Amino acid sequence: MSSSPDDVVVTGLGATTPLGGDVATFWTNLLEGRSGVVPLPDWSEGLSVRIGAPMAVDPATALARVQARRLDRSEQAALVAAREAWADAGFTGRAEDNGLDPTRVAVVIGTGIGGVTSLLGQYDILLDKGPDRVSPLMIPMNMPNGPAAYVGLEVGAQAGVHTTVSACASGAEAVAHGLDLIQLGRADVVVVGGTEACIHRLNIAGFAQMRAMSTRNDEPERASRPFDKNRDGFVLGEGSGVLVIERASSAAARGRTPYAVLAGAGITADSYDIVAPSPTGDGQQRAALSALRRGGLDASDVVHVNAHATSTPVGDGAEARWIAELLGEQTVVSATKSMTGHLLGAAGAIEAIATVLSVRNDVVPPTINLDDPDDDIRVDIPDKAREMPVSAALNDSFGFGGHNVALLFRKA
Repeated sequence: MSSSPDDVVVTGLGATTPLGGDVATFWTNLLEGRSGVVPLPDWSEGLSVRIGAPMAVDPATALARVQARRLDRSEQAALVAAREAWADAGFTGRAEDNGLDPTRVAVVIGTGIGGVTSLLGQYDILLDKGPDRVSPLMIPMNMPNGPAAYVGLEVGAQAGVHTTVSACASGAEAVAHGLDLIQLGRADVVVVGGTEACIHRLNIAGFAQMRAMSTRNDEPERASRPFDKNRDGFVLGEGSGVLVIERASSAAARGRTPYAVLAGAGITADSYDIVAPSPTGDGQQRAALSALRRGGLDASDVVHVNAHATSTPVGDGAEARWIAELLGEQTVVSATKSMTGHLLGAAGAIEAIATVLSVRNDVVPPTINLDDPDDDIRVDIPDKAREMPVSAALNDSFGFGGHNVALLFRKA
């Protein structure tokens, strides 16, 4: 695993999650095995699912009041996370204020659903008060590309502002697309990540009708239980994760020490079912293999996987099987959704941040609520944070529609 000035490295991290409103708090609570799942407010009465994992800090409180009112909650979250990541990378203001060529700065922010809560809220206003009371900001609040657009405006990105929409793989696919932009010579600095804020009565009802969500309403903190025999579905979460990536040479020129190298990414499709993953896990494994080949690493180099592991009965087992087959039964696997719930389009982004920090700090987060593992689980899943050398790690993300993304990080 040699280093090169052309390596794409991570120099900035930002997040607002169910475990904290910044990266440091998120990481601390993740290592401590805390759960961000709580009972939902009174509006959830009558639903079969009355638990969720909302952001620990309301993103509106981190923004100017007038600006917050103009943004959907998913846009607020993306902007809060992007500001933290941009500052963490050593930048202030817009691209040109930092000596950057704005035509060489890009943004890729993924989302699975976008500003649906704003759309539903404005529809209620339409029905109750008439069309003249609908907000003129409804369209930019509802646009799935709104979060990316607002982050692009914030940093002055002119190389391109993109939105990946691939369900629960959206955030990870944004990171992969950012890697492409740099390696293809289309940008020098890219702000990448994902955002989601769709904890709403209608969305929960829809997922519940699919029997995809946990109904463990009396034990919120124990509801998300990846790899456990008694898992009964995921818990809906919200938040945003954002990373700043650039070439190692430019980071060195600015005197920045990278967190990790974004060594590779793999994207595949199952073409199996609109919601169910392929039971063989073949497409997921191919994504991981693609990331390894692109990063020039062998399977034996990877010692840790931050798994997609949503806590659904169908998905977790296949993922664990192919990880054991490809990487070996000694691979240390973390299912951080056991603590954060499932952030849909933001999941891959916050889990990428966790993977980067595992590589940087040589420690992997625990998986909580794993009381009775599936009989065929053949990987190492610690229930406490484990200090260990992490030279390289994979981050898996899979989405409805058969979208598979694997991100590969290694030591800088």
